Formats: sequence, C-alpha cells, structure tokens
Amino acid sequence: METRWFLSKIQDDFRGGKINLEKTHRLLEKLDIRCSYIHVKNIFKDNDKLKQGRITIEEFRAIYRIIAHREEIIEIFNAYSENRKILSEHNLVQFLTQEQYSVEMSKTIAFEIIQKYEPIEEVRKAHQMSLEGFTRYMDSSECLLFKNECRKVYQDMTHPLNDYFISSSHNTYLVSGQLVGPSDLWGYVSALVKGCRCLEIDCWDGAQNEPVVYHGYTLTSKLLFKTVIQAIHKYAFMTSDYPVVLSLENHCSPAQQEVMADNLQTTFGESLLSDMLDDFPDTLPSPEALKFKVLVKNKKIGTLKETRERKGSDKRGDNQDKETGVKKLSGAMLFKKKKIRKLKISLALSDLVIYTKAEKFRNFQHSRLYQQFNENNSIGETQARKLSKLRVHEFIFHTRKFITRIYPKATRADSSNFNPQEFWNIGCQMVALNFQTPGLPMDLQNGKFLDNGGSGYILKPHFLRDSKSDFNPSNIKESMPITLTIRLISGIQLPLSHSSSNKGDTLVIIEVFGVPNDQMKQQTRVIKKNAFSPRWNETFTFIIHVPELALIRFVVESQGLIAGNEFLGQYTLPLLCMNKGYRHVPLLSRMGESLEPASLFVYVWYIR
Repeated sequence: METRWFLSKIQDDFRGGKINLEKTHRLLEKLDIRCSYIHVKNIFKDNDKLKQGRITIEEFRAIYRIIAHREEIIEIFNAYSENRKILSEHNLVQFLTQEQYSVEMSKTIAFEIIQKYEPIEEVRKAHQMSLEGFTRYMDSSECLLFKNECRKVYQDMTHPLNDYFISSSHNTYLVSGQLVGPSDLWGYVSALVKGCRCLEIDCWDGAQNEPVVYHGYTLTSKLLFKTVIQAIHKYAFMTSDYPVVLSLENHCSPAQQEVMADNLQTTFGESLLSDMLDDFPDTLPSPEALKFKVLVKNKKIGTLKETRERKGSDKRGDNQDKETGVKKLSGAMLFKKKKIRKLKISLALSDLVIYTKAEKFRNFQHSRLYQQFNENNSIGETQARKLSKLRVHEFIFHTRKFITRIYPKATRADSSNFNPQEFWNIGCQMVALNFQTPGLPMDLQNGKFLDNGGSGYILKPHFLRDSKSDFNPSNIKESMPITLTIRLISGIQLPLSHSSSNKGDTLVIIEVFGVPNDQMKQQTRVIKKNAFSPRWNETFTFIIHVPELALIRFVVESQGLIAGNEFLGQYTLPLLCMNKGYRHVPLLSRMGESLEPASLFVYVWYIR
C-alpha cells in the first residue's frame, strides 16, 4: 500500500531516467518532507552509487527513507499500532491521551488529525493512520514544544501598566556599537516587529531647526527625529495592539523640543495620548485601555491636573508670551515659571507626557513619600544590581507601585547586554536591552516575550504584584516547586559546524534561568560526526521552585577541542509555556532567525 502511494507520487519525475541533486531536493519538498539542502546534498552523495551526479528511482527511495523515516518515530508508532502497520482511531486516541496529555481527547479530534496528515487515501478513508501520516503529524506545528494557547493574548490585560513586564529596548536607533557606526531606522522597525513596546530615542539639536537622533558625543551617524517617528508610526502596531512608549533621552533646546512636539502630534494624530483618560485620573491605565496608543516618556512640568487646568484656560483665550514663547500660566502654575526656564523643557512637549513622566530616582524612601503614580524611574544596571542585593524588599515594593526601567551601563561601548533575569526577578517592568546584539541576554528576552501572543506585555506573577507578599528571589520561604523531566531523544538535521575539523560532534545543553536557586545547567554526551540524526536518549530532571519566573533554554553546540565549542542553535521559552509529551524544539540562529527544519526531539513531563 505504501509502495503504491509512493510510486504514484514520484514516477512522473523519473520518466526521463535519473534525476540530479536539485530535482531530488524539489521532489522531497513536493512530498512534504522538510529538508535542509546541505544535508540532502551529503545524503545524495552517499547514495549516488555511480558518482555521476544523477540517481535512479530506487536510490531516491533510499534517500527518502533516510530523511523521512526516523527510528525514534517508528518506535513510538509501533508501541501503539496493533500490527506495526496501521494506527486505528482508537490507537491514536490512546497515544494522544497517554503521551501527549491531550485533555478530553475524542475520536472526532483523532479523525480530524487523520484527515489532515494521512497521505494515503485508502488508509485515510478507513479512519486509520500509516507511519507516513503519523510522521507528518509528529513533525507538524501541533507537536511543537511551545503551547498553542500562549501564541495568543490570553492574560488579563486590564491591570494597571505597572503590573506588567514590558518588552523594552535601549538605544534602539543603533545597529552596532555605541561609539562608532550607523544609526538606522531598521533598529526601530526590527524592534517593533519583535514586539518591543518601549523604544528609546536619543534626541539632539540638528541643523535647520530639525532635531536629530544619534548617540551624543560619539561618531555614530544621525537620523532626523521626524523620520524616526514616521517609521515608528508605520510599524507601531504591526505585531501588537498594545501601547508603545517612546522613551525620550532629550538633549534638545526648548525651540527644537517644540518641533519634536509638533512632529509627534502631526505624525501620530489621535494615536498619541495627550490627555488623561477620564477613567484613570489617579491610577495608571491598563494595556487594554491604551490599545493603539503612543505614550511619550520625558520630563514634565507640573502635575497632570495642572496641565489639564492650564489647557482648559488656554481654550478660554490665554495668549502666548511674545518674549519667552511660553504660554502664560493660570493660577496654580504661576509659581512654576522660573522652574520652567531652569529645566529648559518645552511646554508643548511637556503637555504630551501623561502617564510616563520621567523622574530621577533618589532612593526608595523618597519615592514612597513623594513619587506620583505617573512618574517612572530609570536606574542603571550597576546601581540596580547593588540595590537588588542590599534593599531587595524595598525594591520589589517600589516596582509594585512604579514603572521602573533598567538600562545598560555606559561602559558597554560594544553594545553588550546584561542578564535581564535578575531584574525581572524583582519585578522591574522595563528591562532595556540592546536589541541589535545577539547572545544569551537577547535569547532570554525573545524567549520570555514569546508568551501572551508576543504582545510585548506579560502580567507579572501575583507575588510581584501583591502588596502583602514578602517574596525574595534569593530566599524562597514557601513554594510549590515543579519537578521538570526532559528526555532529550534526538536531533533532526542540525546545522553543520563551520569548523573543518569535524562534521558535527554535537551536544545539547539545557539551562534553567529564574531565581538564583533555580539556575541550573545540564548537558548531554557528545555524538561524534553526526549532525543529521544524533540520538542521545538522555533524561534530565530539574526542581524549579518559582516556575512563574523560569525560562528553559536549549543550546546545541559542536564540540571543539582547541577553539572551544561552536554554537549551532538555541531555543528559549517560559517553563509554563511548555507542552508535555513528545515535542519538537525548533532551533534559532544566533541572530534569532529560524533554522528550520533543524530541531530537537524531546519528551517533557512535569508535576507540581
């Protein structure tokens, strides 16, 4: 039966006799077999018996079996098939219930899977599944490690903004180092496409009264502020509907700040939040209430109430002061006039700052006594790290009330990043990273914000929101730990090593990132000279005390004895977004691009 189906699919392609490598690769894709060209090339070479660069139908069949029929899948199939040839609907329901932890699995769902994945018509009509169909199902998106439920926005989005982790970037305009190199609109476009919701814009006075964006006092190139704003406007809500915060690092004169304010209003129009929402006069609004809105983060003159009162008086006919260019202020704002000039803040720009007023952080006591709900702090990583060790309870109390942004230290001239996990552990909402720099920190960033539909907003765990909680990431007193077991079965078409010294001596490292006690790393043995289908069959167990903050990272490396191991691919995701059962782990490059069809095949199980 399988032979008839297979021959009917490929006979036409062999009418002219033999086929070459390119046609072999196309034919495999026509048969819905995902395959890497470089692996196909190596297998083709091994099976081309006459070494003429062309193969027969039988040689093609051998190549097909090598790529499509994986021993580990055959073993699972045989365990549930009564005759090792066919899976009945009943057998499939058994497999899905017992191995894939599918809740309320029914024959109807099993029937739908058979109809979708079984390629042999007579088997499909009999409500059965062949090995071909089972393999296609196991290789489909339905058997990925990442839960389908987490691919959409599923969390409560009606909490105030300070209750969320918010995907944030640092010096978003840079695409390389901090001292020399290009500033590029692609920095903003790329970050927004990745779901980033807080963008940094470093603004300076430019020629012809046009503000520019660049890293001040360096040799980085310059972008026009209005061009940056236009690019952000185009891509702001392409990936996520939730609010975008423009964090202005503002070095402009009041005159050019006026131009910035005009650019913002002209470009964003109704999307720009320029007044309090009536339902949120003294608390931060929710991401839901701010859908499709752009917020300006900058210093501000006076309070929100004073701004609204003054704007109201402007509408009644107050004029601008011809000498200063600053609007005359009514009653409550008169005493602020000297301060306005001292701070050199344009009133027009100040008026656009509503719920994200930048306020210098002094200390936790000062914030407790004086900081307003709409005031945010930016703290450098060095100071934040010190405070997280010496004043952890006060720090967490602070992040429960106020949006806190952490940014990289100035000495990171190469645009390197710190590990963001330590600041997520204490509830910091905006942990700003250099998105242009690949590596572990960005892997964690991208992995964490896969959750909640990639919306860029993730609801913080209850213990980082509840004022009665005494949570301390370094001293977990009460917890309900999860026991996570991962059986790393095999690798599928792993990327080949760039080193000429071997053909892929592959190993896998599994890492846990979370609170200090949960940090752990385990690795497999090395499989020599096999990146196509290495099999490890090794089991690893992790006890995770705070699963709500835990990220799991899979790293594939090629062993190097002299220069060290070579990175081949990785995948990072939140522990609570992991499916149980037999799953595929797709691999990403250092830059975060898909390496499909390269993946790991695992069995995952956890209990609490």
